[in-house]
Amino acid sequence: MDYLEYYGLKEQPFTNSIDNRFYYNSVQHGEALLRLKYAVSTMKGLAVLLGDIGTGKTTLARRMLDELNEDEYESALLVIIHSSITAEWLLKKIAIQLGVEVIADDKMSLLSKVYHRLIEIHESGKKAVVLIDEAQMLNTREIMEEFRGLLNLEVPGGKLVSFVFFGLPELDVHLSLDEPLKQRVAVKYRLKSFTSETTVEYIKHRLSIAGSDGGFLTEDTLEAIHQYSRGIPRLINTLCDNVLLEGYLTKKTRIDRDIVEGIAYDFGLNMDHA
Repeated sequence: MDYLEYYGLKEQPFTNSIDNRFYYNSVQHGEALLRLKYAVSTMKGLAVLLGDIGTGKTTLARRMLDELNEDEYESALLVIIHSSITAEWLLKKIAIQLGVEVIADDKMSLLSKVYHRLIEIHESGKKAVVLIDEAQMLNTREIMEEFRGLLNLEVPGGKLVSFVFFGLPELDVHLSLDEPLKQRVAVKYRLKSFTSETTVEYIKHRLSIAGSDGGFLTEDTLEAIHQYSRGIPRLINTLCDNVLLEGYLTKKTRIDRDIVEGIAYDFGLNMDHA
């Protein structure tokens, strides 16, 4: 037996891997999606989503990609995994994501191929959209200038490509490396931590998807999870997962606040941070 069987769950409710079945459409996440989708549907050019670590930026990026209708959009998601990338590498990756079949080595030829591919997408009646996750890794003026150049590709009536940046708050500073690009940001939204009420709704939502009403968590326990997680979804998941494991190991049918406090202590989430 494990804690799933003990608490009547059919699957892991609090994994931090992306699973759209568990997506919780909080008020702010819903608003963020609406704003970002407005930006790409009207081909505004550049939209930015900012948020601290663990607030759900990657979840939103994946959700947005899934919700962009393939009949209307030629869309792709590019994840930046380190900060030492070059503008040339970036341009090649964007070309690949947009479906450029033969990647040229010299920049002018590659730009030409990207432009003609964007024209193809436009003439097919679709809109080209590239989502960039971990965009705070884009930290050089050269890279920002590259994006500005791509956003200058237009046809009468609008831009040929839209970009949506998902990143930590320092992305705002990096955008300032190229002031003309920063001025092209048409939509910007900042994710915040969950309120206490939203944290409780989030936990109950995930438990419901996994097959439980969460009756084994007291109101005091739920409040403690919010306090120690500071309403950050990733920390909520980590705390809840470990709290359920501890509850199972100690054979608790009702999990009280003491268990949360013990787990929070182990993870260094003391009340000075809560």
